[in-house]
Amino acid sequence: MSNHKAFIFDLDGVIVDTAKFHFLAWRKLANDLGFDFTEEQNEQLKGVSRVESLKKILKWGDMKLSEKEFNRQMALKNENYLSYVDEMDNAEILPGVPKVLDYLKENDIPFALGSASKNARTILKKIDLDDKFDAIVDGTDVSKAKPDPEVFLIAAEKLNTKPENCVVFEDSVAGVQAANIGKMISVGIGDKKVLQEADYVFTDFTEIEIEFIEKLLRNEK
Repeated sequence: MSNHKAFIFDLDGVIVDTAKFHFLAWRKLANDLGFDFTEEQNEQLKGVSRVESLKKILKWGDMKLSEKEFNRQMALKNENYLSYVDEMDNAEILPGVPKVLDYLKENDIPFALGSASKNARTILKKIDLDDKFDAIVDGTDVSKAKPDPEVFLIAAEKLNTKPENCVVFEDSVAGVQAANIGKMISVGIGDKKVLQEADYVFTDFTEIEIEFIEKLLRNEK
């Protein structure tokens, strides 16, 4: 394992904002089942697997489904979500992200995607970033959901870097916790009050200067 620094990025809410698409697809599912689903509830699903998300939604709607119907609803939700994803292009990349990725690429600093999404590779292709990452780890590669650090540990291994030399960018509490449990540096993207467990927090990537990345590379606080 190398001692060089490496960077790991979550996808949803970090590279692109697909949370809005998840919200629309989950709300349609809930409405079709006869109850409502709010944006506040959607916030609680950040970083949570599709199976666990549906379990939470059904609990909020006080509804139980057979295993067969549960799986059918999951598939329907994904179809609806992918119909939104299908319309995506690189204009969906969040502001400030390309600047950081370009800097890492130009300076041969390895970086990976570490996402719970099983659609991560599809999305990366849509936004023309699939060739940029040195490694991609998504929901098809892991068996444990965040806050378990499995997704980030696999990414570190693929980058041939020790976990403690990895920097993780995350927008969810579960993701920040996963990075911390994995002994990695955690950078929260979002609300400071929500992501207070992160080592650093920025509202979005427009607040991140290249100087900050260089400080991380030099192991400076």
